Parts: sequence; C-alpha cells; structure tokens
Amino acid sequence: MFYGQIEGSGFEVIDPEFAGCFVGHARLDRLWTGCRWAEGPAWFGGGRYLIWSDLPNDRLLRWDETDGSVSVFRHPSGFANGNTVDGQGRLITCEHQHRRITRTEHDGRITVLADQFDGKRLNSPNDVVVKSDGSIWFTDPDYGIIADYEGARATREQSGCHVYRIDPQSGSVTQVANDFHHPNGLAFSPDERWLYIADSGFTEDPTAPRHIRRFDLSDAGNSLSGGEALMTCTAGFFDGFRVDQAGRLWTSSAEGVHCYRADGQLLGKVHVPEMVSNVCFGGAQRNRLFICGTTSLYAIYLKING
Repeated sequence: MFYGQIEGSGFEVIDPEFAGCFVGHARLDRLWTGCRWAEGPAWFGGGRYLIWSDLPNDRLLRWDETDGSVSVFRHPSGFANGNTVDGQGRLITCEHQHRRITRTEHDGRITVLADQFDGKRLNSPNDVVVKSDGSIWFTDPDYGIIADYEGARATREQSGCHVYRIDPQSGSVTQVANDFHHPNGLAFSPDERWLYIADSGFTEDPTAPRHIRRFDLSDAGNSLSGGEALMTCTAGFFDGFRVDQAGRLWTSSAEGVHCYRADGQLLGKVHVPEMVSNVCFGGAQRNRLFICGTTSLYAIYLKING
C-alpha cells in the first residue's frame, strides 16, 4: 500500500482507507476564479448547477455543469455565507448583513426563517444544515458583525456565539448548544445519530479551539448531548465540511481538504493551492467534491459518494 503524496494528483495518503476514496488519475480542477472569499457551496441536482457565496463581494454565484458557465445568482446577497438545500430543493442561506436565515422559494421569493432568538437579533448566521425531518440547524458566530468586511459592524445582542434549531412545524427557534467559542461548519452523520460542529475560535484567539465536536441526538431528534472534541485541525482551522455515505468527514483547512474517519482518525488530504473554506458533494452520482478555495471554485472526482 502506498503512503504519502501522489505526484500531481493533490492526494496525500495517510491511512490505506483513503487510497480507496479516489481514482489514481483524478486531478483537481479549477472551475472558476475571481472571488474575494468563496464560501458555502450547495448542489442543485435537478438543475445540474452549484450555488456558492462570494462573501465580501456580497454576491451569490452560480456554476452550470452543462456548459461550465458562471453567472451572478444574486447581488446584493445580504453578505451570504453558508448555503444548503432543503428536502424540496429550495436554497437555504445564512445572511450576515441581515443577521438571518432565509429560504429562496421556487418562484424566487425570499422567506425569512429566523432572525432572532429570545427577542434579540442573531449575531450573523454562518453555516446551516437540514435534517431529514425538515428541521434546520445553524451556527451563529459573530464574524459578520465584528467588522465591515463580511457584513456590517454592529453590537452583539446574544449572550455569545451559539447553535440553534428551527422547528419544521412551528418555525420556533431553540438554542441547542451554548458552550462554543465560535461555532462554524456543521453536518449530520448519515444515520443522523450524530451532529458534528466545528469551533473556529482560533481565528480570533490563538488559544481558542480549532476542532470538530461530535454531539449525540436525542431519541426525538431535536436536542443534543455529549459534544466531545473529536479532531483538531493541524493546518489553520476547520471551517465547513461534509460527510460521505460511509460516515467520513471531508473538512476544510489551510492546506486543502482533510478526510477523517468517523472515529477522528485522519485518513488523508486533498491539497489545494488556496486556503479552503467549505466543500460539498455534487454531480449526478454525488461523487464529485466541490471545494471553495479563497478566490476559486475547485472540484475533484472521487470513488465514493456524498
């Protein structure tokens, strides 16, 4: 079994399991460049396109798989950051400027899903994921209100940077975790037994966390317990990540994408020439990993499925 960097591929094998995740001749493709800070990729299978955020430039971009073209999907975007797709194929977006979670309806209308908790404005929702029951879970650090670069400088109204859930029936917002420095990316395990949440407090304090924690979901699926730190970033900090069908985590870092087994074991790396913020699986078979690097959108084909 080969270990180490595979010349020209971008793959670095640390554990034999990782070698089975990719085709030897696969290469990292740069699909487009021109962002200031690319973030929040979300794949729309029905239309064969990807939506992602160019956060400081206050716009959402759209890449079309059928012809490789890129267009502006929305500008201004409310300094959109994280995006995902719900069970009905609608875009769910975290907006820094308006400090809210929104849904883009099929006819283009924008519905506000959450903009406050306990009568106070949210900080600046960062990343979001939809559970199979339709509930929406999101993180709320203060990156969008501590400066005028990724939003607008404003006073924090919440007691800290927390994690929330939007109920699919009532639309009520509940706080599900309140012991983070700066909660960031999040994703469910395939069986939704666990919710993984990154803490990127390292960006504001070199002594703060830069790890991913794993929480147990309650039997009702609406609350969390546990929360042990499962993996610590060795290059920069963890931002956004996704989970494949086998339960492996594919997460951003300063040197590209790191792949971890569900038990926290680092399996390998996909080296990218820019700092990575977030990833998602897409393509007809969800076997293509889309990667948001600082200024660019990248993609690489894998042997596994998201």
